[in-house]
Amino acid sequence: MAAGVMKGPEPGSHRRRRARGRAQPMAEINITPFVDVMLVLLIIFMVAAPLMTVGVPVELPQTAAAALPMDEEEPLTVTVTGEGQLLIQTTEVPEAELVPRLQAIAAERTSPRIYLRADGANAWGRVAQVMGALNAGGFSDIGLVTDAGGPTMGATPQLPEG
Repeated sequence: MAAGVMKGPEPGSHRRRRARGRAQPMAEINITPFVDVMLVLLIIFMVAAPLMTVGVPVELPQTAAAALPMDEEEPLTVTVTGEGQLLIQTTEVPEAELVPRLQAIAAERTSPRIYLRADGANAWGRVAQVMGALNAGGFSDIGLVTDAGGPTMGATPQLPEG
């Protein structure tokens, strides 16, 4: 009988065997959870957005001005109705108590901005008086709230910065 010599695999020709039970990295991205979260957030914002506006009915004048950037907290709003009444958010306030109440509220807030809503039926003098009182009370960041779609008077619309 002849004795033979067993040779091993040639160098470089052996195959790697996968160890059983090892998890291989997945090459596909599963975006289903991401889409689910985005849809839930979309629904939340669609429901919450209308609730952020103040519910005092006034006929705002229409202008071509761009919207102001929104703050993280609910905006502090002063409204001058068509009858000349003053409201903070939805609470009617006597004229003499407007600035002291706003100062007390503003002391607890992070944003110094106040939004002034005035019915279009008001004379400009009344709106200027309220703005002057707010400014004299230490409020310098006052935004006038209007409806979009007013006359541009030849201006080209500008995109808001930020």
